[in-house]
Amino acid sequence: MFDFFKKFFKFLLVFVSGGGTFLILALVYFNWPVAERNENANLGITFSARYASDIGLNWRDAFLAALDDLGARKIRIPLYWDLIESEKGEYRFEDVDWQLGEARKRGAEVILVVGQKVPRWPECHLPDWAKNKNTEEKNQDLLAYMETTVNRYKDNHPEVKYWQVENEPFLPFGICPPLDVKLLDREIALVRRIDPARKIIVTDSGELSLWVRAAKRADIFGTTMYLQVWKEDRKSVHYPVGPKFFHFKYWLIKKISNQTEAIVVELQAEPWIGGYTTNMPLEEQFKSMDAKKLIRNVEFARKVGFPEIYLWGVEWWYWLKIQKNHPEIWETAKNLFNPAPPTRREETPFIWRGF
Repeated sequence: MFDFFKKFFKFLLVFVSGGGTFLILALVYFNWPVAERNENANLGITFSARYASDIGLNWRDAFLAALDDLGARKIRIPLYWDLIESEKGEYRFEDVDWQLGEARKRGAEVILVVGQKVPRWPECHLPDWAKNKNTEEKNQDLLAYMETTVNRYKDNHPEVKYWQVENEPFLPFGICPPLDVKLLDREIALVRRIDPARKIIVTDSGELSLWVRAAKRADIFGTTMYLQVWKEDRKSVHYPVGPKFFHFKYWLIKKISNQTEAIVVELQAEPWIGGYTTNMPLEEQFKSMDAKKLIRNVEFARKVGFPEIYLWGVEWWYWLKIQKNHPEIWETAKNLFNPAPPTRREETPFIWRGF
């Protein structure tokens, strides 16, 4: 019987990739039970010191504001190989140490993202000295950097809750080398060997993947969640999906990979528009993301039911507040992180009624 189900799920994957997608989606839309919403899902943020600096912020001020004013207590921090090891064998962890120290003072939990592909464009952040090496030499340098990093933070850092290895490794996005699955498996095995006490997160696209390859490698699977994306030919595009879409894929990875732990590792909470976001007129930015859309996206993520939701865009919220005198989104986020005690159950209207 077990072999039958394995063969069935393999057939299902081939069927979906081979053109049965719309039939599967239709069946799920009409028949899939909706999981109970998670009102108690914990909110967190992704914070990139690099991106904060790129948009003209004092990144330390922004980080402290996220902790002390916003009230974030779950933070995902990408570690950039080219900044930490700009010269081969010479490591600069001062900025990471500072962030972890401030998080620890406040009892915050941190996900550290390691690898060559980590959050923020251009996704892959190889140091210049490694770019022209042959593949195996480059791989060995990457593994050496990761080994040094994990060894540094595996002990005496209770604020480090999880490791995330690479960022959406199966999604062909960014300026990156071709995917090397064997290298990814070596990276995961390395982190697991050095720090067996912490769980490993592997992430994948919420809309463009079935999650199986990432989930089967992870202790915790992390999905991204973008409801409005930018396509140059059609500009802004809304994904016509609802929570059932994610419920079905979660059911799928539980059946195929026995994965039972999943989080929303990256929820859209800043604009996705053509060009560099902060170079665009504010009215264009607000067409893609504003306070109402932020609330609606969080509401959507809560309906998916996962226990943790990490919001993407805190640097942009702070930039609006500090440099553009538009604190509305920051204040809205603050209320989401620090909700008033409910007097009665209220539902935020949600416009999608689709799958």
